[in-house]
Amino acid sequence: MPEVIFWLAIAIVAYTFLGYGLILYLLVKIKMLIFPEEDKVNETFVPQVSLVIPCYNEADIIREKVQNCLSLDYPAENLEIFFITDGSTDNFREVLADYPEVSLLHKDRRAGKTAAENRAMEIIKTPFVIFTDANTLLNEAAIRNIVRHFQFENVGCVSGEKRVMMEETEEASAAGEGMYWKYESFLKKLDSALYSAVGAAGELVAFRSSQYETLPEDTILDDFMQSLLIASKGYKIVYEPEAYAMETASDSIKEELKRKIRISAGGWQSMQRLFFKITPINHPVLFFQYLSHRVLRWTITPFLLILIFFLNILLWPLGWIYQLLMIAQVVFYFAAFIGYLLEDRKIKVKLLFIPFYFCLMNYAVIAGLLRFLRGTQKSTWEKARRRSN
Repeated sequence: MPEVIFWLAIAIVAYTFLGYGLILYLLVKIKMLIFPEEDKVNETFVPQVSLVIPCYNEADIIREKVQNCLSLDYPAENLEIFFITDGSTDNFREVLADYPEVSLLHKDRRAGKTAAENRAMEIIKTPFVIFTDANTLLNEAAIRNIVRHFQFENVGCVSGEKRVMMEETEEASAAGEGMYWKYESFLKKLDSALYSAVGAAGELVAFRSSQYETLPEDTILDDFMQSLLIASKGYKIVYEPEAYAMETASDSIKEELKRKIRISAGGWQSMQRLFFKITPINHPVLFFQYLSHRVLRWTITPFLLILIFFLNILLWPLGWIYQLLMIAQVVFYFAAFIGYLLEDRKIKVKLLFIPFYFCLMNYAVIAGLLRFLRGTQKSTWEKARRRSN
């Protein structure tokens, strides 16, 4: 029985991090062979759109964000730009006063990003709304490339791509984050090609306004919840890599861990609230993608890694294959530990980025679960500090 559990655990972990991507790639290739014809996108589709930027005490970067928004390649008469600054106490008014093209929404009460977005949607009248973070810069064609997908009635949400700006000399917190998002982008592109992306990143995401749902104010991952709720109604989430939001990496591994734990706590909350929304009976393909891409990674995989390690110790006497796997695990985790020590001393060794960041991610899932169970993860939080450009 320990052997069966051991190999089953390895199979699940391998599927979660590598196998699903391979299967997804093959399924997309098969689909393209069977259905080679794709709907053609009308590039001249430029509907009325609202661009909403939630902020909290970010006056130091708002000016650059406004200038970036005003430089976007989209008809100005069809684009409304809103900055919502609920709870902010800095000099955001003075900065935004220089830009009459931008509308300001503000209340002194700070209730978090979800509450701010809910309030913004009460004012927005355009058929489509795009949310983006204040600390990101959009590419010039971002709006055009996102909204063109809404000409198809079965599209309810479009997710842009998050790109992490980093130098060749960045340490593990930056390089690991960058590599993670490259792999995530690869999976999202395949998910979207097969049927639907599984969630959207808040750095740049668009919704069909008529399908937007008012979320509870304590929602941690508003972008993920909103997109999956729309998908549960039968709409597709399209992933558009040619619309991207660029941001710098987390300032340190401590800041990146803080961000990851918050995301993990939000993942547990989201899975609880989506439990009866996405089912294998009503959403067979979406459920397969959701389970494979999100649920396994956010639930049992970190615990299986621990189980594999200790079962491997028990199975050591049974032969060379178990001994080889045990040595491989020890080497991998030792490399991660050395990576942690070097990161703490600002010493950069790229070979150690992957094991170190892999362990960081899985630790964050467990820490996020504890925070979720204790109810200590608030929807309002201080954003992780980012590196300066």
